[in-house]
Amino acid sequence: MLPDREAHMTILPARRNMRSSRTGVTKLALSLLSVALLAGCVVGPDYEQPRFALPTHWGSKEEQKPARPPELSQWWRQFRDPLLDTLIAEAVEGNLDVALAKAKIREARATYREQQGTLLPSVDGSASATRTRSTSSVAGSEPSVYNQYQGGFDASWELDLFGGNRRGLEAARYGAEAAEEELRDTLVTLVGDVTSYYIQAREYQSLLALARRSAASQRETAKLTREQLAAGEATGVDDAKADAQATSTEADIPTYQISYAQTVHRLSILIGQPPAALEGRLKKGGAVPLPKSPVAAGIPADLLVNRPDVRLAERQLAQSTAKIGQAEANRYPSISLTGDTATSALSTSDLGKKSSIGWSFGPTLTVPIFNGGQLKATVDVAKAQRDQYYAAYQAAVLSAMEDVENAIVSLSQTRARYAKLTSSTASYRRAAELSRTLNEAGAVDFLDVLDAERSLYTAEEALIRSRADIAIYFIALNKALGGGWDGGIEVSKPAVVDVNTGPHLARATGQSSGS
Repeated sequence: MLPDREAHMTILPARRNMRSSRTGVTKLALSLLSVALLAGCVVGPDYEQPRFALPTHWGSKEEQKPARPPELSQWWRQFRDPLLDTLIAEAVEGNLDVALAKAKIREARATYREQQGTLLPSVDGSASATRTRSTSSVAGSEPSVYNQYQGGFDASWELDLFGGNRRGLEAARYGAEAAEEELRDTLVTLVGDVTSYYIQAREYQSLLALARRSAASQRETAKLTREQLAAGEATGVDDAKADAQATSTEADIPTYQISYAQTVHRLSILIGQPPAALEGRLKKGGAVPLPKSPVAAGIPADLLVNRPDVRLAERQLAQSTAKIGQAEANRYPSISLTGDTATSALSTSDLGKKSSIGWSFGPTLTVPIFNGGQLKATVDVAKAQRDQYYAAYQAAVLSAMEDVENAIVSLSQTRARYAKLTSSTASYRRAAELSRTLNEAGAVDFLDVLDAERSLYTAEEALIRSRADIAIYFIALNKALGGGWDGGIEVSKPAVVDVNTGPHLARATGQSSGS
């Protein structure tokens, strides 16, 4: 079996002493250059954004005519919480995932500029100086010592007849746009996470306050029961149950404290600060904020424009399509124009006057003849990767629709549940008050009082959690619709500023700058 290799048919550059062929080669090169510039030929598929048959309205919402577009700009301000607004701004500035996404944008843009250079000629300069000593074989002759100086330029330019470099530039441009969408997607996630953890912190604060308040009330009831037991007005069962109920409620306090601390620590990390940095700012407490209602969800087609992760998947599909053309171009002949000029003299003062000057110029044609199917396989690899990104794009669209549908249903049903729990809690509160009054009058057993107080505590706990769920599902809906940070983001400034990057004495390996 023959080894995998690429054969080349090459037209060598014309030399100065080949006057007859020089004119023909020059004309050939100029003709090829004209063809390349005029044709602008490329191979491989031209990218077109796929079209999907999306529903005209959300299945979980009544169809609106016309549907109101979602209000995504600074959606978190609907909570009307200044501290939350401040924390989100700080997170955008200090979050490390955002810093990573910024660096990826700078990398992608630099790659694009790098790829632009493949469309332009490259020129290199060179210079050398040598001192030579030679001895003649003739007896008695003196050794000859002389200096020689050389300088010159080398130039080359690939004509990109079939658009391989242009496809590479196209892929790099799509890659830079994908990196920008990745930053926007990171901001959507960040804003949603900061808001969610803030809501959870307020939820645990409310649950802590409820547990402490209820435990204090139940402990007073247990104290009263003990006094009644001593007076013969209560039984040992009443005393034991009253004490157990107060103790059970007190046991909830450490659990809520753990959850609250973990939430605040995570919130601090999202902002880019040490875990305990926000404890003082959140210590004052506050109720769980509720958003305005209702929320406009627009139509499913809006996701193609508003969801950064969907746009990211689409840009990655475009990039993979361009790479097919880049791989396909390698299967076609390529032509490069190369040239060089050089001068040499025995002294530097003679380089421009009495020097020996030579030059060469001509095209180089490279034709793939046999490579064991490697180039065709590379194209097949690129096509398979394109199909993967096509499937990923479809999955991103469907996943986005699922997120919205789930959030719409969850928010709507949680609002209904919250209304029922509000009414239920009010009824339990009246029942607890009435049972105490009737117990004091001797109309009901003391166990009825304990049962009413336990039911009230459970109802108030469920009400707080339901209130937080409304806020969480509101956040989820806005994230699902693509709402994120729409303010300016500075991405050109590097996180690490290098100093002393010019020529300088090297330090010993492992030596730190502070040592």
